[in-house]
Order: sequence, then C-alpha cells, then structure tokens
Amino acid sequence: MNSQISLIQQVDALLPQTQCGLCGHRDGCLPYAQSIVQGEDANKCVPGGQPVADALAELLNREKLTAEESVWPIQTDGRPQRMKAVIREDECIGCTKCISACPVDAIIGSGKLMHTVLTDLCTGCELCIPPCPVDCIDLIEDIQPLPNEEHRILEQNDLRNRYYAHIQREEKQRIHRKGPVVRAEIDTQLFAQFSTQVQAVPSIEISQKPTETTTAIDAKTTIELAKLRTQIKKLEKQLSIRMDDKKLVQLNELQQQLISLQNHQ
Repeated sequence: MNSQISLIQQVDALLPQTQCGLCGHRDGCLPYAQSIVQGEDANKCVPGGQPVADALAELLNREKLTAEESVWPIQTDGRPQRMKAVIREDECIGCTKCISACPVDAIIGSGKLMHTVLTDLCTGCELCIPPCPVDCIDLIEDIQPLPNEEHRILEQNDLRNRYYAHIQREEKQRIHRKGPVVRAEIDTQLFAQFSTQVQAVPSIEISQKPTETTTAIDAKTTIELAKLRTQIKKLEKQLSIRMDDKKLVQLNELQQQLISLQNHQ
C-alpha cells in the first residue's frame, strides 16, 4: 500500500497541479495520478502537454503516447500556452460563484461586490467561466517568461498546497452548505488519505455531520415534558368533575411516561 502511495505521489509530482479536470478527473490532479497508477493512459494532461506525457511514460516504463491536444498554441517548452483568467470588473455582479469554483483560491471578493483574479496564482483552469451568470470572465495569454524547472516545481508545490487548503475549507463548509455546489464533488477521502502519508501537503480531516447535540436533546425533552404535564392536568380536571375508567387508565399511563422521561433527563 505504501509503495502505491509513493508511486501516486511521484506521478502527482509531474502533473502541473492546475486542477482543471481536462483529463476527465474533475476533482483534480491527484485522482488522475491514482488512475494512471491503476492503468489509465498517462497522456491526458492537457496543460502538461507532451513533456508531461513523456515524463510519465518514462517514470512508469510505458510506451510514449501523443498528448491530448490543447486548443491553445504550443510554447517553446512544448507545453500549451499558459493562460490567465481576468474579470471585467465593471460587469461583475458579485455573485461569488467564481470564488467557489476556483480550486486554488485565486479569486477574491465579497458578495454583491466586485471580484478580481490574483493573476500570479491563476492556473488558467477555466473552471470559473461556466458558473459566471453574466459571462464577465475572459482568458488571456500569460505574458510572463516561462518558468525554469526549479521555478515550475515550486509553483506546482504551492498550487498543490493551495488546493489541499481549499479542499479542507470546502469540507468544513460541506455539511452546512445551503446553496448549490459549483465544483464537481471532490473525492475528499482520497485527498485525506494521501495527506496522512505525505508530510509535504496540508492534512485534510473529514467533517462528520454533527449528531444531535445535548442541547437539542434537552430542548426536545423539555417540550415533551411540558406536553405530558398539560395532558395530565387536563385529565385530572376532567376526572375531578366526572370519574371515567378509560380516562383514569390514560392518566396513569401519562404519569408513568412523565416519570420515565424525568428519570432519563
């Protein structure tokens, strides 16, 4: 098991951490890494292009495959053109849907206020575009110099850490969320398992739906006791006016229920 985790980690380290889902795994690079180790073709990372497909084939000692084609032109490093999202801020209505959709928290803003993209963090994953109800997000070419290998690794590590932090926050909010989920459901169990094995990423804890609190139970018991007492008083008043065997039996049953409930408080 540990050897498989190690291999998944090595595969994941070669993926660009855009968390874009273009490989078919909508919840990020790690699920694709796991699937590659389990036998899926290793040429489906669109933003990684041919360099990533070749590196994965070499790591796994597999035949080299042609990388999935990108809609963007190829850069001098063999990867598709790096893109960045920008928000036309005068058209933004502050709905916050793009914020929820961004896997690396590269968009900031508040409800009903203008949002903006932190371009240094944006991976160009395009996940913020479909949820925007007013279509005010564009993709533009990243004009910054291409990163060298050292800088690329640092960038990928940072993006991976940001995504794990994003997942942990989403997990904490999941059980209380009232609105729709903008992103695809994330396999939080996989990320949590991986985070316990790899010290380089933030740990992820699964949030359990809270059970009934003591306060809630006490409140229910108090209400039930009040109802029983009201019924008992009503029967006692009726029996004081006219004796009735059926009502007397009912009164005794209610008194027993009252005693039992009081004993379990």
